[in-house]
Amino acid sequence: MSQAEKALLFKGLHVAGQPVVLYNIWDAGGAHALDKAGAKAIATGSWSVAAAHGYKDGEAMPLDFALMIVERIAQSTDLPLTVDFEGGYAEDPDQIEKNVSRVIAAGAVGINFEDQIVKGSGLYAIPDQVARIEAAKRAADTAGIPLFVNARTDVFLKAGPDGVHADLMDDALARQAAYTAAGADGIFVPGLTDGSLIRTICEEASLPVNVMMRGALKSVEDAAQFGVARVSFGPGPYAAAVEDLTARFNAI
Repeated sequence: MSQAEKALLFKGLHVAGQPVVLYNIWDAGGAHALDKAGAKAIATGSWSVAAAHGYKDGEAMPLDFALMIVERIAQSTDLPLTVDFEGGYAEDPDQIEKNVSRVIAAGAVGINFEDQIVKGSGLYAIPDQVARIEAAKRAADTAGIPLFVNARTDVFLKAGPDGVHADLMDDALARQAAYTAAGADGIFVPGLTDGSLIRTICEEASLPVNVMMRGALKSVEDAAQFGVARVSFGPGPYAAAVEDLTARFNAI
């Protein structure tokens, strides 16, 4: 398949109530293993990619190096590849457009694009993030690739597991509406695990909703019943792999 065909295939995998499962990997070996295991698509996790190569999360890894890893992963599998692109390695929309063009050229057909201010504090104001999403979509249009922009809001993740997530719903819903109007293809709400609140997001959103499997979300079936169209695992797979590696060494 061409890259554009992979992008269309990836978009079609997002079905409310029948979520596509993205078990986040960090290198070409992991992508190849999941391909052989029957995965429908490949997704990186920024924390995992950074940790696996000796960096901290939060765009500490040089962009050139990150893109080299993306390219190698894309070359290792025929499956659609979506990349956790954090905040796009820039604040300014013009630079976002350039950087997204580069990740598309490296082989990605989707990106996670977050609204927290990387290396700063808080979240971008809605109009600012809207301009950044629009820039990412311009890059996709120029490349002729229907890039799946998974607009991530960190409203709930920033609040932590002990935050009162119900009080944050108005902000989250306002952001999903604005990001949808800006051309996003999906909405990602990491940190939100309350089923009733997830259901509300899914009912309000006209785009596929992505949740991260953690906390009260114990199974894909749990998430599916609330209407989500995509589940991902963030740094969990990497943490489990390192734990297993350590345990095997200690057992010798």
